[in-house]
Amino acid sequence: MKVISIIQPWATLIALGEKKFETRSWKTKYRGELAIHASKKIDRVACKMTPIIQTLNKHGIFLFDDLPIGMILATAHLEECFEVIKDEGNSAILGYGSYIVSGNEYHFGDFSEGRYAWKLSDVKMLKKPIPAKGQLGLWDYQELI
Repeated sequence: MKVISIIQPWATLIALGEKKFETRSWKTKYRGELAIHASKKIDRVACKMTPIIQTLNKHGIFLFDDLPIGMILATAHLEECFEVIKDEGNSAILGYGSYIVSGNEYHFGDFSEGRYAWKLSDVKMLKKPIPAKGQLGLWDYQELI
C-alpha cells in the first residue's frame, strides 16, 4: 500500500475526516488507496491557529501530546491531484474551476498558486494506529492494514 507521511496536526485532521485536500509542492499521477502516516514532527505554530484548535478540541484533542506521531493513522482513497490555479486569500480555485476551497478546508492547507491539492475521499481512521518510520514522497508499506 502507498503511504504519505504528513506533519501533525494535518495528519490527524485528515484521519478525523476534517481535511479533504492534502496540499503539496509536487503533483502525483498515483490514484488509489493511500495510508496516512503522522510524521514525528508537530507544527506547533499551526496548532495555535483558531480553526485548528476548535476542530481538534471538537474531537477531544486538547494538547500537542494528544497528537500521535510516527504512526499510520488512517487509510483514504486518493481521487485526484489538482493544481492550485488561484489563491484568493480566503479561498482557492483548483484545477481550472473543478473545486473552490474555502472555510476550514482553506485554513487546513497551503493553497498558494502553483501548488497541488490532492483530493482524498473514503477516509477510515484505524482503530489501532500502526507504528511506522516515515519517508519522503510516496512510500510503500508491506504489512496488512
